[in-house]
Amino acid sequence: MRYEPCSPACPNWLRYGIQPKGAKAGMAPGRCRSKAHKPEHLGYAGRRVLVSRKWSNKTLTEHKQDRRTWVLEALGKANEPVDPHRYVWRPVPAGDANVPSLTSRLLRSVRDRQRWRTHMAELQARADGQDLSATEGRAA
Repeated sequence: MRYEPCSPACPNWLRYGIQPKGAKAGMAPGRCRSKAHKPEHLGYAGRRVLVSRKWSNKTLTEHKQDRRTWVLEALGKANEPVDPHRYVWRPVPAGDANVPSLTSRLLRSVRDRQRWRTHMAELQARADGQDLSATEGRAA
């Protein structure tokens, strides 16, 4: 989203050879000051959910639950209610032997994310293959 233009005046249009509305000296792609390019405004707090709430009459919590349900169904897991007391948060003393190093935790997170993306890509490819075979069956 960093280089995606957010408005007619967004400097990111320069990446595509288009002069933005109200262009000024010093404009550079990727340096838009709009909220649309700030990480804290992407995702659930982004424009798409805000706009869809206007026509769907769903709250932000309901949108989150819908997305969670969809992902769990795609992964073939049960959509069980989340226990709000499932985690206990407390400070970990420095040098605790039960806590892996920061490097290990980060690498594990990256590995888990890669595994999740691979699985989602496989599911998407399977779904595309089913759509294609269904279309070919109707054409014959």
